[in-house]
Amino acid sequence: GWCPLSPAGAQTTQLLVEPPWMPAVLWDRVTLTCQGSGTAGVTTWYKDGQRWGKEDRNKFVVTESGTYTCHRPGSGLSTPVRVSDDLLVLQGPAWLLLNGDTMTLRCRS
Repeated sequence: GWCPLSPAGAQTTQLLVEPPWMPAVLWDRVTLTCQGSGTAGVTTWYKDGQRWGKEDRNKFVVTESGTYTCHRPGSGLSTPVRVSDDLLVLQGPAWLLLNGDTMTLRCRS
């Protein structure tokens, strides 16, 4: 599951990461999903700040490292997600944690 990062009722675009670990790594076969209250089927993707050719798809498997954002009309631009090709990473959960929560970290290579 995932937790929205905005207050209840707020209309914002969410960029979801699967598997739900950050930082995301290319060798995990990362899927990005853009969710928002905007018009169905109208999604604009950006990679490294530049408009990117995955329009009208709200979900895809990442094949290149970089920083991704998506935009949905009516709910705006998502927060960025970086997908790296690092060989050694320390990962934490991609969902919202609160002070006092137990967190599992993964050291992967």
